[in-house]
Amino acid sequence: MTRKQDRPGIVLDDVSKAIVEQLQQDGRRSYAAIGKVVGLSEAAVRQRVQRLVEGGVMQVVAVTDPLQLGFARQAMVGVSVQGPLESVADALAELDEVDYVVVTAGRYDLLVEVVCETDEHLLELISSKIRSLDGVVSTETFMYLKLRKQTYSWGVR
Repeated sequence: MTRKQDRPGIVLDDVSKAIVEQLQQDGRRSYAAIGKVVGLSEAAVRQRVQRLVEGGVMQVVAVTDPLQLGFARQAMVGVSVQGPLESVADALAELDEVDYVVVTAGRYDLLVEVVCETDEHLLELISSKIRSLDGVVSTETFMYLKLRKQTYSWGVR
């Protein structure tokens, strides 16, 4: 998927925001049910959802528990970079194990969330794939011990 910052901004009206909020609460909610709440037909909701997805405003996906799917290790990796950040961030985003890359201001230039099958897999990822990238100066790994909160229903503004 193309990054949101690569697309022109989309202005959301109140109805589109209400549709987004409905899907944040339950991504499987039917278009007909959403239509009743927001005052549109099922077809009109379907069109708006399609435009929101194509415009990069939202994705409708299944959020999974990596532990239940055989991934025993999640971690956040702080990455310090020398030189341009964008090329390193893009290379990290291409790695299968990486599910989140953000450019930051602070101690690290990039934060990278990774999901691995084992500790050995995590070690290989960090040593062979992340630290070997041109521009990577250092990394610090924060292994997840327990997930206390994960939400995607922050609403709209």
